[in-house]
Amino acid sequence: MEYLDFELPIKELEDQLDKCQIIGQESNVDVTNTCKQIEKKLEETKKKIYKNLTAWQRVQLSRHPNRPYTMDHIRALCGDTFLELFGDRGFKDDKAMVGGLGKIGGQSFMIVGQQKGYNTKTRQFRNFGMANPEGYRKALRLMKMAEKFNIPVLTLIDTPGAYPGLEAEERGQGEAIARNIFEMMRLKTPIVTVIVGEGASGGALGIGVGDRVLMMENTWYSVISPESCSSILWKSWEYKEKAAEALKLTSTDMKKQKLVDEIIPEPLGGAHYDRETAFKSVQKYVLEAFTELKDLSTADLIEQRMDKYSKMGEFKE
Repeated sequence: MEYLDFELPIKELEDQLDKCQIIGQESNVDVTNTCKQIEKKLEETKKKIYKNLTAWQRVQLSRHPNRPYTMDHIRALCGDTFLELFGDRGFKDDKAMVGGLGKIGGQSFMIVGQQKGYNTKTRQFRNFGMANPEGYRKALRLMKMAEKFNIPVLTLIDTPGAYPGLEAEERGQGEAIARNIFEMMRLKTPIVTVIVGEGASGGALGIGVGDRVLMMENTWYSVISPESCSSILWKSWEYKEKAAEALKLTSTDMKKQKLVDEIIPEPLGGAHYDRETAFKSVQKYVLEAFTELKDLSTADLIEQRMDKYSKMGEFKE
């Protein structure tokens, strides 16, 4: 298990508990009471830390190397029913964007999402979860296929942003994202969106238009990352914590501003501490969201979706 800087008090207590248990196993000394005291203190420390997280600490949790990625969620939700589909039928298959058909609780879904890598080799293979234009065009192709066969769409967002390279701009990165937003707004099938990790910039918005938008508790969703915001406003990354607070990017902030519909609770410490519980929560909320949408007529579905996004950003002076 890897620990973040603010989790070091937890690491110290867990190390103490491990040593205490080893002593009890290797000697005749009764350490039961000592272990119980450490366990109690450990639980109290976890609650104190995780119930009072700052915006920047939640950003750090969303990037935790042990956090489940999109394919982990897909395997947990669909089991062996998932059939991955490839290619945008125009340029090539983008490995940062995955998609295909799968069943969740007996209901078929077209699932699309960004996938990050687990080590140096797979991170390069997945381009660090940053999709090129062909990735967004693949996503749109699959969503149009879902529309054709009246299959609901589930999008899983986890990206530091769309790939900003020269070749991506040459192939129309901005147009590909804008086209996805335009087409998703009028897609004739229910769309459920879940932010499972990072939700940064247009890279997230390219698959982020949904009838129901859900955020896992320790994720973030914003027009820009705290580091980039800090470098633009203060010419340095040193103010990333301040930028994170100012951006109002946490799930609580987003729900308060009515930019997302629901927050999916995570186990204490984050989804990586208890993956099975996290996966079950995601499944529960996804199926509940679909249940609310499945009986709507196509006209009502699109009208409600357009109204939802039209109302965003309204204010009175």
